[in-house]
Amino acid sequence: SKSTLDDTLDVFPCHGLGGIVGMILTAVFALEGGLITGETTLFLNHMLALVIVGAFTFGGSYLLYYITNAIIPLRVSEEAEEQGLDITQHNEKYILARVD
Repeated sequence: SKSTLDDTLDVFPCHGLGGIVGMILTAVFALEGGLITGETTLFLNHMLALVIVGAFTFGGSYLLYYITNAIIPLRVSEEAEEQGLDITQHNEKYILARVD
């Protein structure tokens, strides 16, 4: 794993980075007011929007995490991790099967 974040579906690299790159390149290659035509207003507006959306998203996500974690702890104990979450959270047991 390249990161310590628990993102098994790679949601941020897929949707987050794709959206950021798309927003930047739209401001670069726009036919009217794009950075490629020498105009900077649209590009700077897009950069400002990225900062605002990033701050809003981070703040909202952190607030929801904080509220949820206060109601239901989102982190399991080290003991539960060592035993395995299938057993401790779902009472799920596995059976070794012989395959010929």
